[in-house]
This record gives sequence, structure tokens and C-alpha cells, in this order.
Amino acid sequence: MKSRSLGFANVSIRCSVLLGALSVFALVPGAFAQAAPGPVHGLWVWKSPTVLGAPRGAESLLDFCKSQGISEVYVSISARSEAAEESQLAHLIKLLHGSKIRAEALLSSADADEPGKHRDTLLDHVRGIIQFNQKHSADRFDGIHLDVEPQQRPENKGAGNLRFVPGLADAFRAVRALAEPVGMTVNADIQNKLLKGDLSERKMLLTSVPRVTLMMYELSSPGDGESAEQQAEKVRQNSEKYLKMAFDGLGDDRKLAKMAIALRTPDYGELLPQMLKKLDDANHANAHYLGWARHSYNDYLNAAH
Repeated sequence: MKSRSLGFANVSIRCSVLLGALSVFALVPGAFAQAAPGPVHGLWVWKSPTVLGAPRGAESLLDFCKSQGISEVYVSISARSEAAEESQLAHLIKLLHGSKIRAEALLSSADADEPGKHRDTLLDHVRGIIQFNQKHSADRFDGIHLDVEPQQRPENKGAGNLRFVPGLADAFRAVRALAEPVGMTVNADIQNKLLKGDLSERKMLLTSVPRVTLMMYELSSPGDGESAEQQAEKVRQNSEKYLKMAFDGLGDDRKLAKMAIALRTPDYGELLPQMLKKLDDANHANAHYLGWARHSYNDYLNAAH
């Protein structure tokens, strides 16, 4: 998954000055949407300039969220920084917050695990979100959602090849160090490959951010001949397996991330809501389970046309 990253003007403002100014805003009651009780129900929104630029784009997105029980939205951020786009984002956030739905800024990178320019670029994008929040103090992002995928690079492919994990965890911690002082949460997408690491690798990953979202894709497909009940049973079995795999041997460490589980539209088509409900039914009693996430609103829009 890729997204153009935000580059709002003047991101060169010294972070220490900016964070100091924003610490006051972070404490304003009601400034950020409060997390809804119960499991998280997330939704990715890619190509946000196109989505929000459509007639009643933000309103249609809100209607979809309300109809599908979505409690937080991951909004991809464009590299462009025109005032019109900023106003569209602020308008969307205002609508979402009015329905107690959180908004997270979705940032992507394939290289931010590497120290130097790639990680610095990601951190500048985070500072851009912080600056957006300063400009739009009434309609601000509640969190940062990271789509950092070093496993996509050729040198990191292959089973058991997890040499990038220390750098990935460092990148997550660096983002967290910027976001948390100004009241924003951090969530990071992960693949099941990362759960196959040893105890130290999994601990490193799961203590670097407070939330992770497992992309549990390609268990089924609409044309595989399986019944809805069989597909739902696969969802149950694999979600329980991956939750156990992730936290096995790590004990009751309160510093460990909670894990959401993501399913995607191409795997289930119109059955996706049923599969997402199965995730909650099967795992609601698991202390490590955060909720589910749906990929993506764009798939819904494409099917609607």
C-alpha cells in the first residue's frame, strides 16, 4: 500500500518550539475524539484528495462509516499542500468528530526503517501533521497511522528474513516520540511475517508502538467455493493463531501493543462485514485484541461504480 506523504509548508520549524506550542492544545478538553468503548473498527481511505474532492465526498464517507460501525478512519495524506486540500481534511475531521469517530493521518514509506534521509523524511511528515493540528486546532488528527513496509524491498524478502526489524522498531519509536507529547496515538500496520520472529524480535516490535494492525489477507476469495461459514471459521482460527503467535512468551507486559486485525474487500466481497463481526465475536475476551480494520473505502467506491 502506498500513499503520497504530506509536506505542509514550513515543516522546517524547529520541533522543540513547535511541540512546546502544541502541548497546550493537546490538553484542551474535547479537542480530540474520544475512543469509543469496545473494540476499534477502522477504515483505510486512500487517495484522499480524490475521495474528498468528489461532490459531498466527506459527507458520503461519514455516511458509510456510520452505516458500517466504523470508529476510526485512516486518511492518506497527499504530498500537495494547497489550502483547499487542508480545508477538505479539516472539514472531514470536523464531521467525523461530530459522530465520535477518530481520524488518523495515514503515512507510507518503504524505507523509513533505515536511519538517515528516509527516516528523516517520515519524521518531517509527522511534523507536518503536527503543524496541521496547530493550524486547525478545532479539527485535528487524533493519531498517526503508519504504513511502513521494508519487507517490500528485494533484500528483505524471503521467509525468516527479519533483519530489518530493529530499524523498523526504531522508526516506530521515533514517530511515537513526536506524536505522544501532543496527544496523538500511533498505530502501525504489520504483516504476519513479523509475527514469526523470535521472542526478542517480537518484543522489540510490540513495545515500539501502543497499537499494531495485522494485515490478515488472502485467507479466502469470493470464488474459492467455500461457504460463508467455512470462510468465517478460517477467520476465527487464523485470528486466534496470530494473536497467540504475536504475544507468546511475552507475559503480561503492559508496555505491549494491542493488536487489531485487518481484512480486505477482495477476499470476501459482500461477506466482509460478516467476517469482521466474526473477529469481534471470536476475540473480544482476548486482552491483546484491539479490534478490526477494513481495507478499504476505495474498494467500496470502486464497486459502487
